[in-house]
Amino acid sequence: MSELVEIVDSLENKISKVLHKLELQAQANSKLEQELQVLKDKLVEANKSAKDWEEKYDSLKLANSMLGSDTNKTEAKLKINSLIRELDHCISQLAV
Repeated sequence: MSELVEIVDSLENKISKVLHKLELQAQANSKLEQELQVLKDKLVEANKSAKDWEEKYDSLKLANSMLGSDTNKTEAKLKINSLIRELDHCISQLAV
């Protein structure tokens, strides 16, 4: 009977250790999920910032080409034509 008690005690100890490890893993998992969310938020912000800088760069490039830069005259003409087409489309929508 004493042997059976020892086996039960041993099993209780092992189960207790497993449950403790499970709790530690759950806490670590929770912490990693929080870190992941923070990193995702930073990535979204970095992508937004990169897009903003890209738009600023394109605007600057267009402004430089309008100031007489020979390198981007064709691009400026295409952009102006595109803007004119957009305006024409808006005007036609208003006329309807």
